[in-house]
Amino acid sequence: MHQSRVTQLGYLGMEVSDMAAWTPFASEVLGLQPNGSGADGALLLKMDEYHHRVALHPGARDDIAYAGWETPDAAAMQAVAARLQSQGLRVSEGTRAQASERRVAGLIKAEDPNGVLNEVYWGPLIETGQPVRSPRANDATGGVGGFGGFVAGALGFGHYVLAVDDYEASLHFYRDGLGLLVSDFIELDMGSAARTTVAFLHSGPRHHSVAIAQFAAPRRLHHFMLQLHNIDDVGTTFDLCQDRRIPIAASLGRHTNDLMTSFYMVTPSGFQVEYGHGGREIDDAAWDVQVHHAASLWGHRAQTATPLLEGLQPA
Repeated sequence: MHQSRVTQLGYLGMEVSDMAAWTPFASEVLGLQPNGSGADGALLLKMDEYHHRVALHPGARDDIAYAGWETPDAAAMQAVAARLQSQGLRVSEGTRAQASERRVAGLIKAEDPNGVLNEVYWGPLIETGQPVRSPRANDATGGVGGFGGFVAGALGFGHYVLAVDDYEASLHFYRDGLGLLVSDFIELDMGSAARTTVAFLHSGPRHHSVAIAQFAAPRRLHHFMLQLHNIDDVGTTFDLCQDRRIPIAASLGRHTNDLMTSFYMVTPSGFQVEYGHGGREIDDAAWDVQVHHAASLWGHRAQTATPLLEGLQPA
């Protein structure tokens, strides 16, 4: 694997307007562990040995605020910065205070063609000896044997899906700038001879860390994904959402490309969370890029007015 590219999606920052609703949603439903706060009152959420993988910042946008991409060291980070600059992008060096806020040794920042802030960092804070303690670990909503936690570590946080204005420019940024590799594409028939292509890109073995598609949407962030060790935790959380009247955007189903068995719930901010198990991993030495014409093998049927691919429903 090239060392001058990002190696995982390390963290995701979101700006949310209803912190009072998000705090119990993140801990009691998603099972993320609160782990301190940011200077602006952000809620920091832990899911593995990293200090935090999710930051919820108070604000009005209800959308992605930034994505953090890990590199092995400072030299690799600077190589990514140089590549982004070669694309004509403005790259700024994070201050010491900003690096401390993100719990990393150093970072650089650049906006993608849609104005989404991407941070490339090295040296994450790892809390060795302080295992994650999910708020759901000891309650009745865990699966068989209790709540089993999240698949993260070297695979990174999970993934997120963006609605973009310019597909080709965005693909150029994530593939040729950050150094992500294309996993596959899903081509969706929109009717009237129109088609929309979703590109899935990976930074490590996880099937994809980000996916992009050009479509009109109320916000940039369509959803982010959390992967669970146990399929029972997906099922019990599906039940929990129904018990708590949390809107379910798409029923249990299995995707064609990453083979994830999952469902989609609607967050207090309106974007979605995919909650899943069993995602496919990629060996770059043996992987061939594929094209699919359907998002799911089965299931993932729309349950609310906010469907799985809002604005991307085939005719």
